Amino acid sequence: MKLKAIFALILFGLMSSAQSAIVLRYTDHEPLGNMRTKTIKNVFFQAIAEESQGRLRIEDHWNGELAVSYDALKTIADGQKADMGIVVPEYTAEQLPLHQIFKSFPLGPDSGSKQVQFFHNVFSRMPQFSQELADNNLLNLQFFLGYPAAFFSTVPNLNYGNLQNTTWRTASFWHQAFLENAGASVVKMPWNTQITEALRDGRLNGLLVNLDSGDDIQAWQAAKEVRVSQRLWLGHVYLLVINKQRWESLAKEDQQAIHRAAKRTEKMLGITLDSSLKEMMSRMNQHGAHARIMTPGELESGQNISQYQAVQADWVASQKVRGSSNTEDILNAVRDQLKSVE
Repeated sequence: MKLKAIFALILFGLMSSAQSAIVLRYTDHEPLGNMRTKTIKNVFFQAIAEESQGRLRIEDHWNGELAVSYDALKTIADGQKADMGIVVPEYTAEQLPLHQIFKSFPLGPDSGSKQVQFFHNVFSRMPQFSQELADNNLLNLQFFLGYPAAFFSTVPNLNYGNLQNTTWRTASFWHQAFLENAGASVVKMPWNTQITEALRDGRLNGLLVNLDSGDDIQAWQAAKEVRVSQRLWLGHVYLLVINKQRWESLAKEDQQAIHRAAKRTEKMLGITLDSSLKEMMSRMNQHGAHARIMTPGELESGQNISQYQAVQADWVASQKVRGSSNTEDILNAVRDQLKSVE
């Protein structure tokens, strides 16, 4: 057989394989390039391709191309524009009330591997969370972690157990309550670089946000005192979910391939988080920030003054008014899971 004919047959085979692959459309509100998005693209999606032997192909869309963060749950549940994607529980508190529980604990596991173990245990042992997703026509394929929270402050030697006479910006309703209980004034501001300007001109004394988001707007240029800890875990989880009908349409062997890919990916999450955190802090300090890990005393003082248990009790009462009778039991079960990995 002539060389051209052999080449044509190979090319035809490759084209046929590509055309026959099952395409899953993926949506993400963040651009490709940070710790989480690169892990999804280079580890999870690559593992899906390998485990399915090319039967599954991910058509990935980033930076809100198909859906912005607040619309992701609805978009994926509807299944018209996207089959799968990232849902952030904080942006969908009404649809996913139980998933808000994680952020109600100011302090969490002190390493990426322990945080991975915690979420693995919760999602595998507590069916209430998968049911909450199912009620929204979603199924979780794999969770991903974000960076821990960080205090970006303009005040050197700040006592984080006493924030009297300081003004802060934070997004989470839990963290707003924690800061106020520590004596701070909390203001609402849109998320953009104007926050950095407010820190620079004195309208804000501090910002409480996940470390990478603060880095995105270079908050450390104006608020050089950066305090962070893995224990300030933020309780922030990214759910990579799939439309329930789309999942059920997949062959059993393809579902199993995705599950195997998820197991492979989960093993990488803790290590990736820990190393990425060190690199980000080092880079900030190289550019003039004063970033350091908070001491155990600082962490405990902040947790005590946050009165988080009273804040949790108020939230449980509000959920009962909404008709949820078992929220307190689930909260206590999550607390037990946290204690088991500390």
